[in-house]
Order: sequence, then structure tokens, then C-alpha cells
Amino acid sequence: MDATATATPFSTLIRVASHEQHTEAETSTFMSDLLGGRLGVNAYTRYTEQLWFVYRALESAAESLKADPVAGPFIQRELLRTPELERDLAHLRGAGWRTGLEPLPATAAYAARVAECARVWPGGYVAHHYTRYLGDLSGGQIIRDKAEKTWGFARKGDGVRFYVFEEIPNPAAFKRGYRELLDQVAADDLEKQRIIDECKRAFDFNGAVLRELGARFPLSA
Repeated sequence: MDATATATPFSTLIRVASHEQHTEAETSTFMSDLLGGRLGVNAYTRYTEQLWFVYRALESAAESLKADPVAGPFIQRELLRTPELERDLAHLRGAGWRTGLEPLPATAAYAARVAECARVWPGGYVAHHYTRYLGDLSGGQIIRDKAEKTWGFARKGDGVRFYVFEEIPNPAAFKRGYRELLDQVAADDLEKQRIIDECKRAFDFNGAVLRELGARFPLSA
């Protein structure tokens, strides 16, 4: 690689390139209303349901990618969220929580893209992995705190377990290590640009889900 290519760490390039979409997702009407306590627990439940479909697509492929030179280093057991999401959904929807559970159209499209990348493009899978888990370890903690205060969930208990990474005692150190993995990813410059573009796409998918949720949970005027 030439000096220009190595001047800026890949993790920085990704973060800067996807900043605009990231901000849009964080400031969506639905998320603003949810975090502002203006929506009921049913809206939070519906949001948690959508996460389950996305993480099931992300994590059902993890085992098959463990040996992949590109995606393999990112497959880390302590990140897995599906079991926690299922505990949260059992708490929110009851023991038969799977009954009638349907993804929104935007969620179905998002999960299908994650599954497609997992099957045919490990670099794309890394893009989706990065946008989800690093977000969970950062802004996700704000959602957990608000949910506990707004709907009375036990601190780090059922209902918000998705946001609790029991096996990551130091999230800041973990995120540093994750970014180092990104900087060392087995990809040339062209592939890195494709991964960056897929990161942007991942944020767009997430934004579409939030817009559909916003349409289903409008605040009455």
C-alpha cells in the first residue's frame, strides 16, 4: 500500500464516511420520540422485535464465518445479542412471544441484505457487523438508560438485556480493539471502499426501519 492509503486508519475512514447517515438514524423522529418518553412501551416493544430479525440474520451466520480471513476476526462470542433479545421479548410479549411476530417491510429487506452478505461477501458482512455492534456499545447505552427510567425496567434487567454486554466489562477498551481489527482487515483499498459503501447502506437500512416505525407510532397532534 502506498503512503497515502496508510495515512488514515480504515476505522477512521469508515466512521467519517458514515457520519451523516449515523446522525440521521440517531435523530429520527421515532427515536427522538422514544428517547423523549413520548411513546408507550408498545413502541419500544415493536422496535425490539425489529432488532431480533436483524440480529438473527447477523448471528445465525457467525459460526460459518469464523474461519473466514476477512470476517472471522470479528466473530466474538461476547457480542452475541440474540439470546438477550429473546429474553427481552419474552418479558415484553410474554412466553408465546414468537406468535404473530412479523418484520416490517424495511426490516425484512435489512435482514435479507445481512443474510446475503453473510453468504456471498464477508466484507459486506463486516460492514453490517460494525454498524450494529459498535452502535450497541455506544448509543445503545443511552436507550437502555431511558428505557429503564421511562418504563420501569429493572436496571440491566429483563426488557433491556439487549443493551447489557455482561462479558465486556470495559466497552471503551473493547471498541478500541475492534477498531484495531478494522485497521488490520484483510482487504485492499478497493474492497475497503466497498465496505465503507456497505456501511452507508447499513445505516440507510436502519433509517428505513425507524421511518416505518415512526409511521406506525405517530404522536397525536
